[in-house]
Amino acid sequence: MASAVSSTNGKRSLFTRLSQTTSHWAGKPQTFFVALAIIVVWAASGPFFGFNDTWQLVINTSTTIVTFLMVFIIQNSQNRDTAAMQIKLDELIARVEGAREELLDLEELDEEKLEEIRDEFEAIARKARSAREAAEKAGAA
Repeated sequence: MASAVSSTNGKRSLFTRLSQTTSHWAGKPQTFFVALAIIVVWAASGPFFGFNDTWQLVINTSTTIVTFLMVFIIQNSQNRDTAAMQIKLDELIARVEGAREELLDLEELDEEKLEEIRDEFEAIARKARSAREAAEKAGAA
């Protein structure tokens, strides 16, 4: 399996590599402290610039641009993570004896059908809890 992963690393698009690297670094505590330091330096520079409109515009524009770009990077990362998880779950469903293979592509169903299936599993869970509680009561008696 490692060879499949390493052989695909060189085939990833520039955006995918950029997105993964940015997501990796954006979640680190060091990145938070760098951002905090930038805000502190900006705030401390206020008196030097007389707290003028340009001084305020610098931070407003910078944070808007960073936020706008991070939305796409985070969404890309989430999409890849979700797709990978779906593939892994599909593999498990496909390989487990007695698993319901009609559940393999649930992410493709509309909300109404998903609710029907969720209701079915909630009923199964309630039945299992009731059976367990009954067994516990019988064991305690």
